[in-house]
Amino acid sequence: MVVARADCPARRVPDGTALTIPKDTFVTITQALGGNYTVTYNGQMVRVDGTDAEKLGLEPELLSFPPPVDDQIREEDVWTALGTVYDPEIPVDLVNLGLIYSVRIDQQAKRVNIEMTLTAPGCGMGPVLVGDVEYRVRLVPNVAEVKVDLVFDPPWSRDMMSEEAQLETGLFF
Repeated sequence: MVVARADCPARRVPDGTALTIPKDTFVTITQALGGNYTVTYNGQMVRVDGTDAEKLGLEPELLSFPPPVDDQIREEDVWTALGTVYDPEIPVDLVNLGLIYSVRIDQQAKRVNIEMTLTAPGCGMGPVLVGDVEYRVRLVPNVAEVKVDLVFDPPWSRDMMSEEAQLETGLFF
C-alpha cells in the first residue's frame, strides 16, 4: 500500500475512463508491468502511467527525447514513445507485439494518427491501451493531438511479433 504524494492521473480498468487519485489517498499496488502500475483505488482497479509513478512515491519511468530543433514532430520520437507502452497482460511493448500498424504525422495540425490493433478483437483492455498510447505520444515534443484508430484488418497474429517478442513469450518456433 502506498499514499499518493500528489494528485495522480489514472485510467479505470477496463474502460479507460480518466480519473484523478487525490493527494494523501491510500492505494494498493496490484501489478507493476512495463513501467505502469495497476492499483486499487476506492474499490476500483485503475492504471497509473509509469511517468506519473513519482506521484505515488514510486520510481518514475523517464521518457525523454532530444531537444527539438524546430517545430516539427519527429517520427522516431513517436516510435520511441510507442515502444514504452506495454500490453497489460504480456510483458512486451506494443511495437514488438506488432500491434502498431501505422503512424502518420500531420505536421501542420501537430497531430499524430495511429492505427493499431489488439491481440483479440474482444480484448477488454483496448480502451486502456488506447489511453496509454495517447498519453505517451502526447509527451513527444510538438505533439498537440493524438488520434488512435483501433482496426482489426488485418487480424493480429503472433507472426506479427518481433523475434525478440516471440522469444520473450516462448512463441518462437
